[in-house]
Amino acid sequence: MSEPPSLSAEAWEAVRASQSRAGVTIRTVEDHQGIEDARGIFDEVWPPLEGGTQLPPNLFIALLHAGGYACVAYAGGAPVGATMGFLGEGNHIHSHMAGVVESHRNQHIGTAMKMHQRAWCLDRGIDTVIWTFDPLVKRNARLNITKLGVDVEGYEPDYYGEMPDAINAGDPSDRMFAVWHLGSDTARHALHEPVPSVNPTPEDRVIEIPDDIVAIRQHNPVEAQRWRMEVRTRMMAALDEGFAVRGLTDAGSYAMRAS
Repeated sequence: MSEPPSLSAEAWEAVRASQSRAGVTIRTVEDHQGIEDARGIFDEVWPPLEGGTQLPPNLFIALLHAGGYACVAYAGGAPVGATMGFLGEGNHIHSHMAGVVESHRNQHIGTAMKMHQRAWCLDRGIDTVIWTFDPLVKRNARLNITKLGVDVEGYEPDYYGEMPDAINAGDPSDRMFAVWHLGSDTARHALHEPVPSVNPTPEDRVIEIPDDIVAIRQHNPVEAQRWRMEVRTRMMAALDEGFAVRGLTDAGSYAMRAS
């Protein structure tokens, strides 16, 4: 009887499958060209309002030298997505930025980059990746919870303060934490099929979020602020009462259950 594949071998097989599905090739950033390709993606996805760049080259090089991670996804030789993170306390990677250019969104490229990040980390004995995400962005919640199998923890109002980019400007930077335990049963299940949605019970708290908060911010800032305050109030109250996010409903709402 053959031995089951190691976590690392399983992870790289998932990388190959996800690259094929997304139609991209993902490369670890290891040289100046890779750094420039990644920076170009970050500045296109999050355009600085006053020019400049999201990540100066010297800082990028220092983060990688200190044990950080970055990759670029290429489609037909052109960079279309990038991810970067730095080494954090307790030997985890804090995944700080991950973006895909608008022309290539909704093509599973974000999932492919996270699969690459997972395999890279496991090769180095790193078993946890943590990042923040805007709780109002439904596509990110689906990626994190349903496609990757993360645990969702905490809620921090205006975590980063004012963010000077065209996507986040004018909106409080409320964030939740995605904690990805790379060897967990949930994360391994998500390699092969989505994590099942939650069928909430009457005792659960269900917190609805908009289908596209980015579009609402652009066209109706007052409505965007209403969503922000409503979700913040309900989420923080539920957390204070001992509830935790257990998953998403079929509609993409948060399902919270008492711990």
